[in-house]
Amino acid sequence: RGYTYPILSDEKMDVLRKYDLVHAGGGSGGADIARPAEFLLDGDGVVRWVNLTDNYKTRATPAMVLKALDEIESSTGTRK
Repeated sequence: RGYTYPILSDEKMDVLRKYDLVHAGGGSGGADIARPAEFLLDGDGVVRWVNLTDNYKTRATPAMVLKALDEIESSTGTRK
């Protein structure tokens, strides 16, 4: 399909568990599901912003992400 970035398939939720991103019992029939999460990293791989929720229906809005980018830029003087 032309993707130029890696895509993770985590069927056993090993990576999700490593980063505490599992909503235990949050799925249908009490199944574990992934917690919604968005991360902004700078060019050096440093996490600069996290949006983590317990509600699988809740995601960061584009406005929230843009605001976070502006705040990161203000605090670091650069946008990476």
